[in-house]
Amino acid sequence: MVNAQIGKAEGTDRVFHAIADGNRRKLLELLAANEMAVQDLVAPLGITVGAVSQHLKILRDNGLVTRRKAGRHRYYRAVAGSLDDVREWTEKYRQFWESQFDELEKFIDSR
Repeated sequence: MVNAQIGKAEGTDRVFHAIADGNRRKLLELLAANEMAVQDLVAPLGITVGAVSQHLKILRDNGLVTRRKAGRHRYYRAVAGSLDDVREWTEKYRQFWESQFDELEKFIDSR
């Protein structure tokens, strides 16, 4: 059980590292809407094909996108559910802060 938790934490750390970069988050947004070829991702990001490819490799290595080959082209798509661990982690803190705000509201109302 402990090893599974450590493994999950390491996976979540890798995903957080992968989405820490703004270009990679933008790629995920684009790829969540449509499957796209590398060359189609260059203009929206304003970076080189090589830079897009490097970002996509990081996302793919961390299970956030998939790649499909069709002839000379490579098409990428976001993986549904790949950010579930991030959502679960942030949900814990959202609940914590909401309870803190509730307590603050009670304190203010009591004055």
